[in-house]
Amino acid sequence: MSARADVLEFIEPGPDGASRVSLSVPDAYCATCIQTIEKALLVLPGVRGARVNLDRRQVQIDFDPASDPSGFEDAVTRSGYRNHPIDPQAMEGRDPALRELVSALVVAGFASAHTMFFSEAVWSGVEGDARTLFYWLSALVAVPAVAFAGRPFFRSAYAALRAGKANMDVPIAIALIATTAISLLETRLAGQHAYFDASTMLLFFLLVGRTLDHVMRAQARAAVSSLARLAPRGAQRFFDDGSVAFVRLAEIVPGMRLLLRAGDRVPVDCAAVDSGAVDMSVVNGEAMPLPVVAGDALPAGALVVDRPIAVTATRPAIDSFVARTAALMESAESARTRYRRIADRAADLYAPLVHLAAALTFLFWIAAGAGWHTALLNAVAVLIVTCPCALALAVPIAHVVAAGRLFAQGVLMKDGAALERLATVRHVAFDKTGTLTSGRPVYAGEVFGSQESLSMARAMAAASNHPLSLALASGGVTGPLPPDCREVPGGGVEARIEGQRWRLGSASFCGAADDGAGERSRVWLSNGDTVVACFEFEDILRPDAASTLCDLQQASLEVSIVSGDRSASVRRVASALGIERAAYALTPSGKLETIEALRRGGPVAMVGDGINDAVALRGADVSFAPASAADVGRAAADFVLTSDRLAGVPFALWLARMTDTIVRQNLAISMAYNLVVLPMAAAGLVTPLVAAIAMSSSSMIVVLNALRLRFTQPPRSDIK
Repeated sequence: MSARADVLEFIEPGPDGASRVSLSVPDAYCATCIQTIEKALLVLPGVRGARVNLDRRQVQIDFDPASDPSGFEDAVTRSGYRNHPIDPQAMEGRDPALRELVSALVVAGFASAHTMFFSEAVWSGVEGDARTLFYWLSALVAVPAVAFAGRPFFRSAYAALRAGKANMDVPIAIALIATTAISLLETRLAGQHAYFDASTMLLFFLLVGRTLDHVMRAQARAAVSSLARLAPRGAQRFFDDGSVAFVRLAEIVPGMRLLLRAGDRVPVDCAAVDSGAVDMSVVNGEAMPLPVVAGDALPAGALVVDRPIAVTATRPAIDSFVARTAALMESAESARTRYRRIADRAADLYAPLVHLAAALTFLFWIAAGAGWHTALLNAVAVLIVTCPCALALAVPIAHVVAAGRLFAQGVLMKDGAALERLATVRHVAFDKTGTLTSGRPVYAGEVFGSQESLSMARAMAAASNHPLSLALASGGVTGPLPPDCREVPGGGVEARIEGQRWRLGSASFCGAADDGAGERSRVWLSNGDTVVACFEFEDILRPDAASTLCDLQQASLEVSIVSGDRSASVRRVASALGIERAAYALTPSGKLETIEALRRGGPVAMVGDGINDAVALRGADVSFAPASAADVGRAAADFVLTSDRLAGVPFALWLARMTDTIVRQNLAISMAYNLVVLPMAAAGLVTPLVAAIAMSSSSMIVVLNALRLRFTQPPRSDIK
């Protein structure tokens, strides 16, 4: 079977009408691998995006459906990496990369222990043939162990060299091979010193660091896997002949009618056909089942709790709520941040500099008359001790741990760079409706009108999904839906009844006079040019709005409201929450202008949920949106509050500042370590064994420092 045929078999629909294919890249291990593979693909015609996932050792390619994907595999191969197409739907929970690392770690640990045992005999004073015998015994253990357990590093270094590049595994591979080769030669010549213990210990500590990094990334991704498991394998489908049969998840398409029994999870985003009750905690964190009626949207992952209901699929599985949320988490993992770019750039320059330093060390000791043996050992010590593992881990490990901690607290981070920007924020601006308030207005009564006008208004409101219409219609619709009833975007609902035009909506839409003095939201009803009724609605504050504002103000942040709602309503909320600065009756462009004005005082975070907030969310330095926000709002935001609790905002702020501190510390540790150990190794003060211990210790320090993000608690107990 040709390579082209393999790729074609695994093409699946991608976002925005694109096609998608995934390739396994088992040799990808570091930031240089990501850059090399993605660059090789992005230059191909028709490729819209390429993203390497180091945890899964995969690259996901989105491309124009009309373009030819047959060159993807060759492009990745030319960049120096093995690859083959994979079926994302068939991925299992097994982790072959982790299995290989663990088996290599076990072999390296076994070899390290035994070579150290033999070395202790040499260190105790054994001389002559007995010393040579112990060296040969060490060689019998160390040489095959290095060959087997060193494969992850050798493979990566070979791939980089084939592509004409040098990644951080190149000096590691050179150091391992050189140390083992020198030791083997010394043993063959019955020399005084061999370093099999150094090569095996170096390998063991390297594998400890790499395995730990892999496991931590996998744990951070556990939330994504948990989300993916919320989607069932399929559902029962209604066929035209009335029969019901199981259909696989991948075969469900929009428009397909499904039967969900009590205990079933919604497989893809659907619209309810029947009424019932559904647990929506996966979306909004609300543990109590919510009633649904015909037409209500049901996101994938929601749980049917009381009785069977019929639904209609509205989106395919690849574009469901669960899939979109998982994609957001994966994008957070691969995000490029300022610090990560600095570390990646440093890692790119690191390998050539390390090779140059090792070469200069070798030449210096040759010129000093120390002999090739001493010169080579000192050069190898330089290669080992300057391994850039700590530098490469410094930023991503902190961001991965922070992303996992945020998700556990109900905050989905879409962009790692946003975490850095959030640490610098000085002002937080909130939208009102749907953000500080629940966004579910409650009908409060008529300002004026009659029972007949109320019945007419409720009948017209049934034709709209606007929150005020839903609140009005929730009181009970007694009559049929008026004929020719249609919704006018930005205005309201209009109907023709017996030749007369009826309108239900805003004051301007209905021709009413509104001085904005009322504290509640209002909707008017007009018959022709006559306003016949006015209705009021009340929006209640979110339960944690007050405590959230208190936490932000105690963190020395300024807080304001940026709302498009009427002045009285905004002032009422501002007064209840103790917010002094409140802007009201703003258009989307007006909100953006207000955000830009606030930015003159420092970086601004915007929290909003509506479509009219999308521009301001993009315009702010960093932005939040509740999970209940409109799709456009969620897409524009950097963070999504999956639990719909505003408390996630001050928590994310605290964690961003903490992460910024950890990243700075990690970079400083990495740089300080190299500044100290490099001169010592070049001066011949560090043996390969000590170099192996020092290098691995620096990586472990960076990892352990990042782990503090997982366990450190906010200063206030209520910021959780």
